[in-house]
Amino acid sequence: MLPPVTDHPGSRRPTNTQSPDRAKRGPTPRRHDPRARSTGLDRFFKISERGSTVEREIRGGVVTFFTMAYIIVLNPIILSGPVDTAGQHLGGEGGFTAIAAGTALVAGVMTILMGVFANYPLALATGLGLNAFVAVSIVQQMTWADAMGLIVLEGLIILALVLTGFRKAVFHAVPAQLKLAISVGIGLFIAFIGFVDAGFVRRVPDAANTTVPVQLGSGFYLQGWPVLVFLFGLGLVITLWVKQVRGAILLAIVATTIVAIVVESIGDLGSIVTNPTGGWGLNVPTWPDTIAATPHFDTLGDFSLLGSFQSVGVVTSLLLIFTLMLADFFDTMGTMTAIGAEAGLLDQEGTPPHSQRILIVDSLAASAGGAAGVSSNTSYIESASGVGEGARTGLASVVTGVLFLASTIFAPLVGIIPSEAAVPALVLVGFLMMQQVRGISWDDSEIAIPAFLTIILMPFTYSISVGIGAGFLAYVLIKAVKGKAAEVHPLLWVVAALFVAYFAIHPITTVFT
Repeated sequence: MLPPVTDHPGSRRPTNTQSPDRAKRGPTPRRHDPRARSTGLDRFFKISERGSTVEREIRGGVVTFFTMAYIIVLNPIILSGPVDTAGQHLGGEGGFTAIAAGTALVAGVMTILMGVFANYPLALATGLGLNAFVAVSIVQQMTWADAMGLIVLEGLIILALVLTGFRKAVFHAVPAQLKLAISVGIGLFIAFIGFVDAGFVRRVPDAANTTVPVQLGSGFYLQGWPVLVFLFGLGLVITLWVKQVRGAILLAIVATTIVAIVVESIGDLGSIVTNPTGGWGLNVPTWPDTIAATPHFDTLGDFSLLGSFQSVGVVTSLLLIFTLMLADFFDTMGTMTAIGAEAGLLDQEGTPPHSQRILIVDSLAASAGGAAGVSSNTSYIESASGVGEGARTGLASVVTGVLFLASTIFAPLVGIIPSEAAVPALVLVGFLMMQQVRGISWDDSEIAIPAFLTIILMPFTYSISVGIGAGFLAYVLIKAVKGKAAEVHPLLWVVAALFVAYFAIHPITTVFT
C-alpha cells in the first residue's frame, strides 16, 4: 500500500513517503497536524500524530474483527474433533461451544493488551496451522492437557528470548529488502487464503488422477451461489476502493453479508452447491433464533505444564516445543513488519515502533492460549484489512478486542457473516501489500533470489515460516559461495542453522525417538 522501505541497500528514505496515488486515497498516515483537536485519547494513542482519526481507528478495528471473526468458529472445528490418548475430546461433551468462547476470550484480552501496551494496530487470536499441528500431530501422542502445557512452555521460552533481546536482535539482523520480501510474500499469502476460503480456488481431489494441485472452483469451473457471493463482494470492495469511498472494506463486508442472507433465504442451495460443507464455506448466513447466549469457559486452565515430559519423554517434548517455537517466532516477525509497512509506521531500518512491546504481548499470547486450552495465540495478518481502512494505532486493536469479548455473548450474531463475505477484503489488501515489491533490487541476485523464494513459498506452502526460512537460507548460502560470508550478521548464521533443523525435524525426531 505504501512505497518500499528502501529503493536500494544504502537508501535511507523514510518508509512513510507516499506515492501520488496513495495521497489521493485519504487514509494515509501524516505527521502531527497542529490543527487537530488533542484529547487524552488522542495523546495516549498518538492518533493525530500518526495522521489518523478516532473514526478511522474504530472503523479499522471493526473491519479487522469482521475479517478474522471466522476463527471463533474455525478453531473449534479444528480442535473439537480429535481425541487424545485418553480418548477424550477437548472441553468434553460441550467442547465446541467452550472452545469458541475461550477462543474469543483470549483473542479479546490479548488484542486489547496489544493496543494499550504496544499501541499497534495488530490483533491476535488462535494461530491457524499451529492449532492444526496440535490437533493432528501432538494430541495423538498425549492428552489435551499435556499438549496445552507444551504451548504454555513454548510461549514462556519465546518470552524469555524477547526479554533477553534475542528476538529483537534477530529482527534487526535481517536485511531491509528481505523484510520487504516478507511483507510482499504475506500479501500474496493472504490473497491466496481469501481465494481458498471463498471456494474460488480449491484443492484437486486425489481421485482426479492429475498432478495439478489446485484448480478453479470445482472441476476447473465456478459453481454455487457462495462463490458468486464472493465475486459480488470482491467486485464491490474494488469498486468502493477505487471510488475512494470511506469505509470501503467495512461497507463491502456488511453489504455482501446482507446479499448472502438473501441468497440463502430464497435459493435452493442444496442441489447446486458443491462446497465441502454442502454449501457455505464456514458460517451459514441465516438470521439466528437468538442474538445472545451464555458463554461457557470449560477449557480455561485445562493444561499440564510438564505432563508431556512424562507422556512422550524429554527429547520428543523438546523437539515439539522447538517446532512450535520456530513457527511462532518468525510468523510474528513477518506479520508485524507487513502491518507496519502497510501502515507506514516502519523506521528507516524497517522496524515498527515499540517492537519490543509487540513481541512481549505476542509471546504472552502464546502462553495464554495454551493456558486457556485453545492453542497458541499469535498476531494475525488479517489486521492488514483494518490498516487498509485507516487504522494506525492501538485504539483499533482495542476496538477489535472489545468486539471479540462481546462475541462470547453475541456469538450467534457474529456467526451470520460467511467467509465468502469477509475474505474479499483479504484479496484487496494482498494487492496493496504487493506494491512494496518495487523496493527490491531485482537485478542483484544476492538479494533477489532470497526475496523470490520468500515471496513465492509463503502461498505455495501455506506457511509464513517456510517462506522466511527459505529466504534466510538462500541469503546465507549465496553470500557464502560468493566469498562474502563476513557480510552476513552472526545471528543470521544461527537462525539459518535453526531453520535447517526446522526443515529436517521429521528425520531428527525419528532418530532421537
